[in-house]
Amino acid sequence: MDNPIQHDPKTLRFNTVVDDVTGYVEYELAEEVMTLTHTIVPSAIGGRGIAGALVKASLDHARAQGWKVVPQCSYADTWMRRHPDYEGLRA
Repeated sequence: MDNPIQHDPKTLRFNTVVDDVTGYVEYELAEEVMTLTHTIVPSAIGGRGIAGALVKASLDHARAQGWKVVPQCSYADTWMRRHPDYEGLRA
């Protein structure tokens, strides 16, 4: 995916805009635990690896901050299981 992913800490989201359509990952933060609550990629931009890129960006951010992660969102949970190098982030 070539579109940049932006972190917006005010809205607790990682966003990207593709073809004027926004995809995002929402999260909650409590102490040093990031809970990924939703991964939203509208069908108009689906099938391009956007959801995976958003989840990866959020996990990379959590790792850089030293946070643990609860993948409450089923997509994020599945993505982490498919990428064992991120499993160590689980809370």
